[in-house]
Amino acid sequence: MPSHLSRTALLASATALVALTATACGDGADAASGSGKTQVRIAYQAIPNADLVVKNHRLLEKALPEAEVKWVKFDSGADVNTAVIAGSVDFALAGSSPVTKGLSAPLNIPYKVLWIHDVIGENEALVAKKGIASVKALKGKKIATPFGSTAHYSLLAALDSAGLKASDVSLVDLQPQDALAAWQRGDIDAAYVWTPTLTDLKKDGKVLVTSRQLAEQGKPTADLGVVTDAFAAEHPKIVDAWLKAEDQAVKLAKSDPDKAAEAIGAELNLSPEAARKQLAQLVLLTAEQQRGADYLGRPGAPGALAGNLHDAAGFLKAQKAIDAVPDRSAFEKDLAVKELARVAG
Repeated sequence: MPSHLSRTALLASATALVALTATACGDGADAASGSGKTQVRIAYQAIPNADLVVKNHRLLEKALPEAEVKWVKFDSGADVNTAVIAGSVDFALAGSSPVTKGLSAPLNIPYKVLWIHDVIGENEALVAKKGIASVKALKGKKIATPFGSTAHYSLLAALDSAGLKASDVSLVDLQPQDALAAWQRGDIDAAYVWTPTLTDLKKDGKVLVTSRQLAEQGKPTADLGVVTDAFAAEHPKIVDAWLKAEDQAVKLAKSDPDKAAEAIGAELNLSPEAARKQLAQLVLLTAEQQRGADYLGRPGAPGALAGNLHDAAGFLKAQKAIDAVPDRSAFEKDLAVKELARVAG
């Protein structure tokens, strides 16, 4: 979304997006509930991590019998941000780059990072047409990726490590399914996207670099869970239940990956075998692990995730997607370490 758009303009576009999403899902995003129950509105994406286990096993519904839990599917973090600004979701999954954009001006979305759904690994990658053997060989080629996404961030990091600038290639802003269509038409030479679209591209393409490899080079990306400040303040017990459900699902994925893969496969219309393969491409962390210095951290000792978000802000500023790079201390304040400590302490 262009950086010059004001929060007011984005809110206007959000109204149309949320209406379309609600219609597509057969499920409205209105906070009012005829049952009188508290609504817990969750934005999720088709990513093969433990969030889909929570959804499929109805862990949150079982933990909150007095609440009305509503899951709404989104295709990208940019769309998730739009929905949050519209006031249509309370919890959401989005990549670290869209979350960084949300926490920065001009959006300044009042939400906090509550959870790391996964550290992105082989499930995001740069795939090129056969005959293109290296990232450096992409000079002058046309590459698709969703702008402002973790994949976009990783693509630029890959180009930089190969000695290329963004201006050395032709970048096209396409969502994963649109990138696949362009690939099949022969309109692009490469794409940096995530599964399940990535799986289709790999059938007749060559993987040049993965996000796991870039993370090892100091450019990690992640899928993050956020909660709005207002909801967290008003419903701390629901926040605790959400965290416990996510932690339970991660522990299941680690102890019984077959069972977790069965749930994920059901949500993504994949065989359990295919789902388990995709699940293995991600790094999942328990609540206790997320309290470590490399991740969210603890009260009084925010973790390295704040630095990762600060680095992502530098990328977004260079793309003119945000107005300025906030101080690292601002991102430290946006890590919900107190909430995490309540369930992992």
